[in-house]
Amino acid sequence: MRIDEEALARAVQEDAFTGVVTIDVGDERVLEQAHGFAHRALGVPCTPSTRFAMASGSKMFTALAVLRLVEQGALALTTPVRTILRDDLPEIDDAVTVEHLLTHTSGIGDYLDEEADWDPHDHVLRQPVHVFDSAAAFLPELTGFPQASPPGTRFMYNNGGYMVLAVVAERVAGRTFHDLVRGEVLDRAGLTATDYLRSDDLPGHTAHGYLEESGNVTNVLHLPVLGNGDGGAWTTATDLHDFWRAFLAGRIVGPATVAEMVRPRHEVPGEDMRSGMGVFVHSTGDALIIEGYDPGVSFRSTHDPATATTVSVLGNSSEGAWPVIGALATLFDGDPGDGEQGDAEDTGPA
Repeated sequence: MRIDEEALARAVQEDAFTGVVTIDVGDERVLEQAHGFAHRALGVPCTPSTRFAMASGSKMFTALAVLRLVEQGALALTTPVRTILRDDLPEIDDAVTVEHLLTHTSGIGDYLDEEADWDPHDHVLRQPVHVFDSAAAFLPELTGFPQASPPGTRFMYNNGGYMVLAVVAERVAGRTFHDLVRGEVLDRAGLTATDYLRSDDLPGHTAHGYLEESGNVTNVLHLPVLGNGDGGAWTTATDLHDFWRAFLAGRIVGPATVAEMVRPRHEVPGEDMRSGMGVFVHSTGDALIIEGYDPGVSFRSTHDPATATTVSVLGNSSEGAWPVIGALATLFDGDPGDGEQGDAEDTGPA
């Protein structure tokens, strides 16, 4: 693996990147950089062990938690979600299934429209951010968006679909979404530094999210106080590499479920990648991608199963990580199977 260190250095400077960049190959870390501050006002530097928000990157945790319920027989991919939602969210078509939601083919109206113009300074939620501390608390926010297309007819990236999955999972499991993910995903993968943290009660060694590449304005008034089904977990570079290896080894869900998750199902419009189930796949190769973009968050982790290589970029500003992500994309160029990163999947808050 040949790293263009000059291109990487230019990318770090381009948008004043603050965050962590790592490359892990098997048991060896071959690149590790930390830039800028986790807490600017107090001058706390980012370090390789700093926890960063994942935004939509943690949709994969939601998918895994739901698929654990499928493996346990509590749900099926073909389960119509109406049977669990009952009278809630009446705009959702009765034919929408768990699989439709997992694969972004439900066609439901999205409460955070990825195609809408938005700015990191926008306040896009209709309720005060402090109320969003459970999946059930999102129900009023998810209500009132008509079905956009018939279920199963087209791929349309959908944040609301993953929030509906969180509601469904809570009701079926009889435990909170956060406890479900902790027990069925994070603990099984052995992730000790990954969790859902309240933005108004961040512990030490955690990066605050900043709206701009300079200044001290954080994202605390722009995102749910506690992440949920469509994103918002926090993690470290080390946990990300451990996660990919645990996932592919079948320690979270079984090998047959892993194979279904990484099976490319749809081309992602306008992006150089394909959609699996909870994860994205290189356009022709096997590299796996999770990523997220929120006010104060720019994130991507890519893993090549053939070489056990993980490239992770964790940023705590809205835009700063994207030039760095682009500079490292060439590491996955090459023949099919070598992997390649695509462009940023998220184009709005997630």
